[in-house]
Amino acid sequence: MSHASRANRAAEPEWITTPVTADLLRGALDVERTEHGVLPHRLPARARAQCADPQLAMAESQPSGVRLVFRSAATAVELTALPTRRVYVGAPPRPDGVYELLVDGRPAGQASVTGGGRTVTVDMTAGTGEFRTGEPGTVRFAELSEGVKDIEIWLPHNETTELLALRTDAPVEPAPPSGRPVWLHHGSSISHGSDAVLPTAIWPALAASLGGVELINLGLGGSALLDPFTARTLRDTPADLISVKLGINLVNTDLMRLRAFGPAVHGFLDTVREGHPTAPLLVVSPILCPMHEETPGPTALDFTAVAEGRLWFQPMGDRAEVAHGKLNLRVIRAELARIVDRRAADDPNLHYVDGRDLYGEADAAELPLPDGLHPDAATHRLIGERFAERVLSAHVLRNARIRR
Repeated sequence: MSHASRANRAAEPEWITTPVTADLLRGALDVERTEHGVLPHRLPARARAQCADPQLAMAESQPSGVRLVFRSAATAVELTALPTRRVYVGAPPRPDGVYELLVDGRPAGQASVTGGGRTVTVDMTAGTGEFRTGEPGTVRFAELSEGVKDIEIWLPHNETTELLALRTDAPVEPAPPSGRPVWLHHGSSISHGSDAVLPTAIWPALAASLGGVELINLGLGGSALLDPFTARTLRDTPADLISVKLGINLVNTDLMRLRAFGPAVHGFLDTVREGHPTAPLLVVSPILCPMHEETPGPTALDFTAVAEGRLWFQPMGDRAEVAHGKLNLRVIRAELARIVDRRAADDPNLHYVDGRDLYGEADAAELPLPDGLHPDAATHRLIGERFAERVLSAHVLRNARIRR
């Protein structure tokens, strides 16, 4: 064999294709077989069938916290995927989603599917959207360490991602369970990871890593709305620790008044408790959001700012309406604290966490929300570190049952 032939053979591995199946995925609650491959979902099919909201459909199909996890001696890995990206007319372009590689729990590479994929172009002023088909692309990670190891590929938290093919240069098998307590979290776009840079840098993923827990992230952008099907999903998902971060989306959408809010929270918690009667259950109120502390929703894009090439949100409610039952964040925090205090008399494993302890007034002065609503990468890190230190360390290490 010539030197050139040997070099070409060394440069191009002999690939083994492994079907992407549910036993290779963590953080997904359902896996849909599609025309091209498989699509991870964060809500089960029955829940998806109960709501036709396109915002929810987009959010739950974006694989925030979902990762491929397998054991292999591979030194090269390829993943072919078909992403669906959102483009907003007039708004700054969003960067391509990032696929992040971890080897034995340590960061080992990042890549993006570039030049392909589907796009949905949304015109917020006209209320229209245009879908454009596209081609799949491949991310490749090479020069991995020798020997058998646990490999994780965290999928982009902000792109719907169909998985077409997993290729390696050595056989693959599912990684064994981690043995860590399972943390099941539900929240809004902030928990989903809006404006975070990497899938492992959204605050719940960072908190899970620091706190030594296995994350299932039901942070659903724009969709933490006390939906009964979400409560049933939480009820039916095995977990050692559950947290529900409630409030900001109810203000954003102006969905309900105070009269409905209290009973809806009670009903949501009742449903979760049907499946998890004694697990630590944390009710987390909103982080500080200055525009909605006193002013109720709804929330809207500031199109003047968009015309200037920057993204900014603004409150559209009237403070006077709070006296008639409209919700602002101060009202929501007070009501959540009251509900938890009342229920905790009979439920000692129910706890209230004030979101301002994760991001409050002093933090807003130093790290203001760039669009008025969502934290940036530095603030995701701050929230994740504080949640791990102040919440997970207290409840996981003391209370959670380790499932083996």
